Amino acid sequence: MGTAISKRIKSVNQPVAVLAQHEIGSIIAFFAVIYSGNYYVPLDSKMPKKRLKTILKQIETPLLLYNECDEKLALEFSEICPVECISNIDITNTDEEILKENRLKVLDIDPLYMIFTSGSTGIPKGIVISHRSVIDFTEWFFLECGFDCDDIMGNQAPFYFDLSVKDIYVTLKCGATCHILDKKLFMFPKMLVKELNEKCITSLIWATSAFHLVANSGIFEKENLKTVKKVILGGEALRAKQLNIWKRAMPNIKYTNLYGPTEVTVDCTYYHIDKEYKDEDVIPIGKACRNKEVFLLDSELKPVKKGEVGQICVRGIGLAHGYFEDNEKTNMAFIQDPRNKKYKQIVYLTGDLAYENEQGFLIFVSRKDGQIKHMGYRIELGELEHCLNSFSQIDAAIVFFDENNDKIVCFYEGKMKSDSINKSLKEYLPKYMLPNIIFKLDEMPYNSNGKIDRAKLKGDYLIDKSN
Repeated sequence: MGTAISKRIKSVNQPVAVLAQHEIGSIIAFFAVIYSGNYYVPLDSKMPKKRLKTILKQIETPLLLYNECDEKLALEFSEICPVECISNIDITNTDEEILKENRLKVLDIDPLYMIFTSGSTGIPKGIVISHRSVIDFTEWFFLECGFDCDDIMGNQAPFYFDLSVKDIYVTLKCGATCHILDKKLFMFPKMLVKELNEKCITSLIWATSAFHLVANSGIFEKENLKTVKKVILGGEALRAKQLNIWKRAMPNIKYTNLYGPTEVTVDCTYYHIDKEYKDEDVIPIGKACRNKEVFLLDSELKPVKKGEVGQICVRGIGLAHGYFEDNEKTNMAFIQDPRNKKYKQIVYLTGDLAYENEQGFLIFVSRKDGQIKHMGYRIELGELEHCLNSFSQIDAAIVFFDENNDKIVCFYEGKMKSDSINKSLKEYLPKYMLPNIIFKLDEMPYNSNGKIDRAKLKGDYLIDKSN
């Protein structure tokens, strides 16, 4: 397949788009692209067509690969770029000379993949990650978490989500096995547990939201996991309440909390959870991964003192090349290290806030833009969210600020009555931090990456307010 792609593109280091399904065909397509000397751009076929068109026009891809189930959708983009069904590509006629020649032109600093995330202006941002960054991260990850050829991964993350990079590359590194879990299983936790046990899954590298979802289902009151030895989490803040549900049912599993935006190649900090936490405690995001420095700067880009809140900044081999065809955004986020005036040294400003605790571990606070000024007070919405999510009768809760009406708005899912929430919050937070408007939902909406769809909740709220 790599040969066929090479003959179509006739160059190297080009972005080849893949309409990624949660199946082995997408993995095959990724590696065919790599073997051809180019880099893959995984796209969610379920995202709005206009958004897909925007991305395809932006990257000017010489080829779009798709699975048979996405043929109708792919053909709609044939005016933008050539399209090809993965199963139709000839895999028997391999020209090793062409492939060898192409790969000799590719350096380890060249792109391996590009993942698109949402942009603050509504235009998707393409984050370009190199071969060297993924190799370096994978080498550290498999050693630090103790993977080997006997491991069987239970893959949950979609292949257009950078969390799946860990499943894919550590499997290849170790000669391990990766079992792709059907998304539907997470709607039926009993079936999920049965699948994990029957397939003898040993390791779960999951989005934290999926971990929370299974904990909240109550399945561990009746069933448990018999073969899982490692659970490694990332993507959102890990809640102690849900962690404790897992630990009570399966205390012998090793749990690890990871943190990192896509721009630093998946993760930049880790914390092996080796102590007990109360439901209301905050779980650390830990210390820097090998070959990465993670430090905190204030609003003037000066180092903060231990215990003070600052913006998380990262330097090291894992930093992305920047945002595809967007030098302005790249230069705003990837800057010269303000601590070093002697030579070029780039650091990434994550936009996340944290502080270092007495043990030297970083504690995530919130997004930088999660800091608001309400009733004259500066408030970290992340602190309010953490408190809400620690309540036993709340399964999930998010808050946002309605700037126009100076209101803190809360959406939650759980058994707790809405009129009881602020009564309970008063025991932990000052009055000015309490939500002004509270909505109880039967079920939280989730986006394609498995995270609570904050944009939808806020958008629906604002539309309703305007009517």
